[in-house]
Amino acid sequence: MARVQTSERREIVATVREFVEKEVMPVASDYEHADEYPTPLVEQMKKLGLFGVTIPEEHGGLGLDLTTYALIQVELSRGWMSLSGVLNTHFISAWMIETYGTDEQRTRYLPPMASGELHSAYSMTEAHAGSDVQAIRMRAERDGDEYVINGEKMWATNGFEASLVMLLVKTDPDAEPRHRGMTALLIEKEPRVAEQPGLTIPPKLKKLGYKGVESVELVFDGFRTPSSSVLGGERGIGEGFKYFMGGVELGRVNIAARAIGIATAAFEAAIRYAQEREAFGKPIAEHQSIQIKLAQMATKIEASRLLMLQASEKKDAGERADLESGMAKLFATEMAEEVALEAMRIHGGYGYSTEFVVERIYRDAPVLILGEGSNEIQQLVIARRLLERYAIS
Repeated sequence: MARVQTSERREIVATVREFVEKEVMPVASDYEHADEYPTPLVEQMKKLGLFGVTIPEEHGGLGLDLTTYALIQVELSRGWMSLSGVLNTHFISAWMIETYGTDEQRTRYLPPMASGELHSAYSMTEAHAGSDVQAIRMRAERDGDEYVINGEKMWATNGFEASLVMLLVKTDPDAEPRHRGMTALLIEKEPRVAEQPGLTIPPKLKKLGYKGVESVELVFDGFRTPSSSVLGGERGIGEGFKYFMGGVELGRVNIAARAIGIATAAFEAAIRYAQEREAFGKPIAEHQSIQIKLAQMATKIEASRLLMLQASEKKDAGERADLESGMAKLFATEMAEEVALEAMRIHGGYGYSTEFVVERIYRDAPVLILGEGSNEIQQLVIARRLLERYAIS
């Protein structure tokens, strides 16, 4: 990803902010409450080039850096977090293809991904294997020039709408250590088709929040894909766990950005309402108890932003950033849930009404605590990295 000048970054982020305020905010709650995929908004995102933000210019993308992408995600989430979810799996898949793919895979997939013609999902979770990724059971067995896939995936965001799936499978179930038997496959499928040869997509999972963008099961039963589907070609066999974990590191920066976006929206709604609502003869913003809440909310949002930028800038510099991205994800997502609740409390009874945006944000926030590794697991990852850094020799 190319480094971006600060002035250029400001212009790009301002363009996305304008799109969000004019096109997204007026309709987001309608789409969310109907749990409807926002096709018109997605088409506008394609025209803005958002599907190819980090894809190199030589492949038709904008070639921007992770920091710029993260700030774009802040703005999209500020309008409606589900729009950031439309992009997230696509972004991770494109990065994996650019980083680990063969020249042929880059040429084949990245240009249509940059335009949004090809939309990618990213699937590793199974019903019995969430945080313990190495426990996946989905099998892909070699049969001549093809792989035959059997098994089920769970919580595949964009799994129905997508025409490409970055899929983690076991190609050698007896390998030790376990992760050495895992491979990443690029699976092409028909978008928005529930029944196709070897693949069934049941109705989308019903969720508390994070609506509009679908989360689905993917049921593979004898699905055939060419052996050229292995990410990285023959050298990629057995490397899938490493490839997916590289994607997850980027995803944690993205999750932090989304948390900052929804928390910012909650704070803006709360501080606006606090100045409009009167109690005991004056706006509630003049009461110290409300002022303290607002001060704490804004401070924690800014702290989260700085953690996110530290992680993204380190990654942009080509350095290892799993500790920084983990800290950003942990702090920002816990912050977002807290700020969403405080915003609801400032709104009082109206905060519980579907007429106000804070109830939607309150329902969206918890999924970020669970995504890209639960925060419980995240703390263990952070601790391991700290022990490595401060090891006593």
